[in-house]
Amino acid sequence: MPTESENRNGHAILAEFRRRVESGEARVGVIGLGYVGLPLALLFARRGFTVLGFDTDPVKVDALGRGETYIHHIPSTAIREQSERFSATTDFARLTTVDACLICVPTPITEYRDPDLSFVRETAVEVSAHLARGQLIVLESTTYPGTTDGDVLPILERSGLRCPVQGYDAATVSPEECRNVATDFLLAFSPEREDPGNKNFSTHQIPKVVGGVNAPSALAAHALYAAAFEKTVLVGSSRVAEMAKILENTYRAVNIALINELKLLCLRMGIDVWEVIEAAKTKPFGFTAFYPGPGLGGHCIPIDPFYLSWKAREYGLTTRFIELAGEINASMPGHVVEAVSEALNRRRQCLQDSRILVLGVAYKKDIDDLRESPSLRVIELLMERGARVDYNDPYFARLHKMRRYDFGLASVNLTAEALAGYAAVVIVTDHSSYDYEFIVRHSRLVIDTRNATRSLRQYAEKIVHC
Repeated sequence: MPTESENRNGHAILAEFRRRVESGEARVGVIGLGYVGLPLALLFARRGFTVLGFDTDPVKVDALGRGETYIHHIPSTAIREQSERFSATTDFARLTTVDACLICVPTPITEYRDPDLSFVRETAVEVSAHLARGQLIVLESTTYPGTTDGDVLPILERSGLRCPVQGYDAATVSPEECRNVATDFLLAFSPEREDPGNKNFSTHQIPKVVGGVNAPSALAAHALYAAAFEKTVLVGSSRVAEMAKILENTYRAVNIALINELKLLCLRMGIDVWEVIEAAKTKPFGFTAFYPGPGLGGHCIPIDPFYLSWKAREYGLTTRFIELAGEINASMPGHVVEAVSEALNRRRQCLQDSRILVLGVAYKKDIDDLRESPSLRVIELLMERGARVDYNDPYFARLHKMRRYDFGLASVNLTAEALAGYAAVVIVTDHSSYDYEFIVRHSRLVIDTRNATRSLRQYAEKIVHC
């Protein structure tokens, strides 16, 4: 039997972990089977690994057991094809059976825009209760720098096992360097980079950034992800990896805010902002096109920058760009409602008591995801102004009760008669399945927040772009 010091040798633990990965023996656990976790689990199963998915929702687990999907862009066939390698459970005691545990749980913000790490911490407690020597734990949930080594690690070490935080050089780190690391388990951060509905990039095609709390952890995580992804990028710590993901989404949030502000200016100046963007993006360098809209949605861009601004306050710094971008993007649903009101006023109608139809409640086109959708805020504001609001979305037959919203609405049918009965139709999410010519032809007034009706110049008197 190996001695405890031999068990804790980072080189030996890394060697055994890599052997199991390279031989295909490694069992992969994925906690959280949502828009991030389920694609990740299926990817590892397609690569030949035995994968066990964990979720607290028995409805999801039962659906997967029947080979059925609950995410639109993941077909049921993709689940059934991996039935021999992939299974799901609500029994977290089975964590003891996996070699690697990938945590993909939500990281929302509170109503005061502070980080809510409750899901991460609760998951870490479950993992700690079943943590085994030599296991690799990877946090994928987007969060502020320092979460992996400052929040998750102390909880995992309640198990009595240890994983010391030690620096390494990502460019030169080698297995030999791991001989000096006395560790019981392995811990890393690798940010999810899912873009639901993006047909240009599948999960395995998006480079995987990996940072460990020490050298054995980094190399183990790199080996695991390299077995499933086309490219893996090793960085010098879990904090670098955490910051990289925050930077990606803050970059997008700030630039979307910029283009939203320019849209408001262009509207006042009588300039078509969409034509301006098309002209600007002909420059082959130095410009990346971003597009305006009714506000930000999704699980990352509206939330992640505030994780960074919250953390910055700990260091006595106010992130003014991030705060300003957040204010601009958060104001866009209000701009949409004002545009509806003004358009009705020009027709000698009042928003109060008017019937308004909102098209699209998903946070972006062609997906079944409501998280942080600006459509929900638009509906709320319209109702507060006294409008009678309906919606249509092919991906949501009903709006279920959410943490903030409980409208009790069901999707209405888009018939010619129904469309004609609304004072205004507001295009908030531009699903590809919508027949915009039919919609505009039978509507009295259309408020277009997505430039979806750009080709319908024959109906210009009916359309308001905002």
